[in-house]
Amino acid sequence: MSINDADQKAGEIARDMHEKDPVARNLAISLDEARAGYARITMRVGDHMVNAYGTTHGGYSFILADTAFGLASNNRGRKSFAQAAHITFMTFGKPGELLTAVAEERSVSGRTGIFDATVYGEDGRVVAEFNGLSRAVKGPSGV
Repeated sequence: MSINDADQKAGEIARDMHEKDPVARNLAISLDEARAGYARITMRVGDHMVNAYGTTHGGYSFILADTAFGLASNNRGRKSFAQAAHITFMTFGKPGELLTAVAEERSVSGRTGIFDATVYGEDGRVVAEFNGLSRAVKGPSGV
């Protein structure tokens, strides 16, 4: 399989997973780009996503990063789940802001993969840095 074929297949898998993800649908998360080991998604911060201080609740930034991680870790055709994840909040999103999460594969060995995801604000600032550890299981990815 050539690199273009691998990226095309990754895009198909990511689109299929994204279309069938009720969390992504309920939060209006858009899949912007997917290639092998990579996914970029966006989400507009709604008024229902803010905390008592009027900033984006950290859980929504985590969901966005985790969703990008899930797409990137599955789009090579190996069914994978999160084994562990860590997030560092650098700042916060604002109501109405479009947040972008970019997830990229860093290393895969056997059934274990390491992925990084960065959540960006509309102005390019880093909102959060996420690190995920995936674990491949039997069966093809996709739903």
